[in-house]
Parts: sequence; C-alpha cells; structure tokens
Amino acid sequence: MCFVIASQARQCVPTNEKRTGSLGAAATSARMKLLAGRKTIHCEKINTKFEATKVAFGNNKPKCRKFTVLREVNVEKLTSRRNQKCVHVKNLGKSKEYRNEHGEFLCDGKKLLEEAIKSKATITGIFTTSPIREKLPNDTPVYLIEESIMETLSPLKNPQGILFTCKIPDTKDPDLKKGTHILLDNVQDPGNVGTIIRSADAFGIDSVLLTQDSADPYNPKTVRATMGAIFRQNVLYIETDKLKSPEIKVIGTGNKNGEYNTLSETKLQNAVIILGNEGQGISEKLKVLCDEMITIPLSKGCESLNVSIAASIIMWEAGKEWS
Repeated sequence: MCFVIASQARQCVPTNEKRTGSLGAAATSARMKLLAGRKTIHCEKINTKFEATKVAFGNNKPKCRKFTVLREVNVEKLTSRRNQKCVHVKNLGKSKEYRNEHGEFLCDGKKLLEEAIKSKATITGIFTTSPIREKLPNDTPVYLIEESIMETLSPLKNPQGILFTCKIPDTKDPDLKKGTHILLDNVQDPGNVGTIIRSADAFGIDSVLLTQDSADPYNPKTVRATMGAIFRQNVLYIETDKLKSPEIKVIGTGNKNGEYNTLSETKLQNAVIILGNEGQGISEKLKVLCDEMITIPLSKGCESLNVSIAASIIMWEAGKEWS
C-alpha cells in the first residue's frame, strides 16, 4: 500500500478528457495516474478515488490545473498493538534505558515532524492514522495504524494522529573554554529542560550540558517542550570533573556565602553557566567550582523565578554580548 505526500505540481487534462471518481477525503483507496508536465507519475492515495486517461500531447493544448503530489510512499498497515514495531514505540516513550539501548527517541505531532524534516534529523519510522502531507526523506518507513492503537502508543492523553521515532543524534564534546554553555544541575522537570533547550537554540548557546541526575532530554515531554530545538541544539551529559580546569570560567546562579553579582556586572562570554535544581538550587559540589555567582534582580516580595525563565533571561543577556 502507498499514498501521496503533498506539494504543488500540475496535472494536465485535455478539454475532452473524461474523468471519473471524486477527490473527497472519505472515498476509498485507489490507483491514480497523475500527469506533471510530460511525466506520468503513478501513485496511490488513501481515502481517494481518481481515474484519468493519459494526455495526448499534440496540437490540442491540454488544460492544466494544480494538484497536490510529490512521490510514491510505501506504507505498511499495522493492525495489532502487540506488533513488535508498536511495542518498540511504546517502550521508547516509557523508558530512558530502552531509549539509550536502542539509540532512538519518540516524538509526537505534525509540528515536531516538520521540524525534524527541516533539521534533517534521522527519522526511523512514522506511525500515522491518516495520510501525511509532508515531504519525507527517501525510504522513510511509514506505518498506518488505527486510532485505538494510536491512543495506546501515544504518551499524550489526546494524541495528534502522528508519532515518529528518530535516531538520537551524535553529540560533539564542546570546548568549554570558548563560547557560552548552560549546565543544568539536577533539573528534574522535563518541561523545564525542554524549554531551556528551546531558548538555548533561540539565543545561540553553544551547548546545553546536564548532570546525570537531570531529566532525560529525550523524554517525550522534554522533546515536546523543545518545539523542535532538540534536533538542532547540542545537548549532552557531562562529568562535572571537567569543570575543575582553571582555564574554564564557571558562573553559578544564586549566591555563595552571600556574595553575588548582577547580570549587568558579569561577562557571560566564554563561560559555563550553572543553573540548579528547582527547589534546592546548585549543589554544594558544583558551587565550590564557581568562579563567581550571578543573580537576577527581582521586585520586592518575589523570592525566585522558574528555572527555565531564569535560564532564558541569562541566555538572552549572553546572546546580546555576542551580537
């Protein structure tokens, strides 16, 4: 089985050509012959009926109208949630260990799929309840599933009709003596980690580093919060012993022994900036490595900011320095 993924092309039909069937979304799957210029493209489209005779190119100039077509896509229909491919998807959404073992992670929704395609992420499989309109990389496996199976596989209470799996990208060890890097120390909430990755991508931060006890950047909730930045931003776990080098400038957020600087008093270039746990802040183990501490001035009566908000403000200030 196969169906069309869309883009703009032209279908040429002579004035006297007979056409049968309908282009309604409710019709059944059927073979189509679509003509783009002088090239005949054969494909099938799920939920569509269409038949047309071949255009006779000659003195009679054919009439043309726009039609949506790109190429033929092979689709495998899965009818059981116990299918091994479905079990694989379910496990990717549930287990960090399983994700690391297989080197893949799970994404959901059309928006993330568009971002993955645009960022040239390695998509290893797409699971959908309806035809896909996006142009996919060649040989991308596509699986058609029923809505009941989608509800079982999706980590969302209200699935969006598309799930897909991606290869966990290869990361590069950053040069911590250059550029600006954000280190998350035991930041537990996947939504916070995802938002920080999104802001890092927006403000040109070189890398987002995580201690081993921080939330998994490839947790479905984290991935969703990044809004596609996970496909572009360098994100990796780090052993904090690497920060002990005197050549690396380490900036903490909060205060150490009551001493701190404000953002305007601190150069954020060529530094590792540490943000701590939502409730406890930076651990004492990392605080002793900090060359200086910074804080964001707040109005009276306000004790603190959400860690993702604080991180975004700091990264915006760092981005201003680079620009």
